[in-house]
Amino acid sequence: MTSHTERHAEELQNENAQLEEDMRSHAVVDQAIGVIVATGRLTPQQGRDVLHGVSTATGIKLRHVSELIVDWARTGQLCSDIRTALENQLTQHAPPAPADE
Repeated sequence: MTSHTERHAEELQNENAQLEEDMRSHAVVDQAIGVIVATGRLTPQQGRDVLHGVSTATGIKLRHVSELIVDWARTGQLCSDIRTALENQLTQHAPPAPADE
């Protein structure tokens, strides 16, 4: 039989592991937003909207889409369904072209 203290320690370890996982997930999402912001010359909020749009359009979880986009920034390779969804989202959120003077 485990003691109350042992159960509490195990709960704290599990909670700590979940918090660490959440931090890694947030970090990769933030990195992907940065890639999108730089690629599309967007605001951070627009970058977040694009990322969510890609996730929704492809039915792939946000964290996994984020990982793929961060990998694309390093390797230059992105699977076609993510690339298509990203291009569509970037087009939708693109800043207006400057007016000719």
